[in-house]
Amino acid sequence: MTSPITYELIKTDKQTGARLGRVHTPHGTFETPMFMPVGTLATVKTMSPEDLHSMDAKIILSNTYHLWLRPGEDIIREAGGLHKFMNWDGAILTDSGGFQVFSLSDMREITEEGVHFRNHLNGDKLFLSPEKAIQIQNALGSDIMMAFDECPPYPATHEYMKASVERTSRWAERCLNAHERPDVQGLFGIIQGGEFEDLRRLSASDLVSLDLPGYAVGGLSVGEPKDVMNRVLEFTTPLMPSNKPRYLMGVGSPDSLIDGAIRGIDMFDCVLPTRIARNGTCMTSTGRLVVRNAKYARDFGPIDENCDCHVCKNYTRAYIRHLIRCNETFGFRLTTYHNLHFLLKLMEQVRQAIREDRLGDFKEEFFEQYGLNKPDAKNF
Repeated sequence: MTSPITYELIKTDKQTGARLGRVHTPHGTFETPMFMPVGTLATVKTMSPEDLHSMDAKIILSNTYHLWLRPGEDIIREAGGLHKFMNWDGAILTDSGGFQVFSLSDMREITEEGVHFRNHLNGDKLFLSPEKAIQIQNALGSDIMMAFDECPPYPATHEYMKASVERTSRWAERCLNAHERPDVQGLFGIIQGGEFEDLRRLSASDLVSLDLPGYAVGGLSVGEPKDVMNRVLEFTTPLMPSNKPRYLMGVGSPDSLIDGAIRGIDMFDCVLPTRIARNGTCMTSTGRLVVRNAKYARDFGPIDENCDCHVCKNYTRAYIRHLIRCNETFGFRLTTYHNLHFLLKLMEQVRQAIREDRLGDFKEEFFEQYGLNKPDAKNF
């Protein structure tokens, strides 16, 4: 059976080894490295599908756990699937819900069959298994589905992590067996193992043997230092098939996007740009800017003078500060649009740098301009 998700390598950057590629899906093709805006509840907060198209977003992420609770997968299936339900004709990736089960519920019991936990909205007892996670995602109709995995805490002992990795491998096989629509939906596996190289090797070996159409690196961006994340990527990405997409879950700061691309990652997602936008924090070419601060009350310039997005062309820092301070939704919409545009544009610049075999130089230039080379540099 031909996979509905395929990867095409265009070229490799001579300076860093980063990959320029294309991922083909049932709902379009996108070039990589690519950042995916997060639309947890079938919407990227404050953004319309038209907004996302205007900033050239090609794929977005939604979440199995949240859509299972509200409105329910049956309603979305009746609507004709997630694409029709939310009026989005680009590609969609759905996270399996594993991270939410482990991050939102403080009362959970992990068994071989699945996870017993409490609904974070009302406290009801719930049970999510690999089979249920796939059943929900089949009903949602996403282009890319994620296998249900255990998201272990950081830090964790080698003993705990080994048992967790082995369980995640067994769950991935159950996910594959439960998958009812492999001709139109691709199932990605998630490589776990914390910061332990031997366990990452074990996890990758187990999952690659299933011959899935793509693979993700999970269990990073969970509190570990950036150098630990980069070290783990350096020994993990070479274990992933070179002819399939490589996805780093939950990463969205500009430096980590560049560092991840340099280490062979193709796809990224994170709530960071939309979450900080609602607090009035903006990503700019010279670092972060907290537009709600008092010093911008009479600043009639754009958020970023080097940005060509709709927001920077038409609205001032003073106006956006006023909206944010007054809790006006339009203010959140403007900062969100800018931040997502910034990251999508950054990835476009990364792809162009790979085309020109200068991603290493681009990183140095970007880090210098962004202020990341300073000892007291503030990131997100």
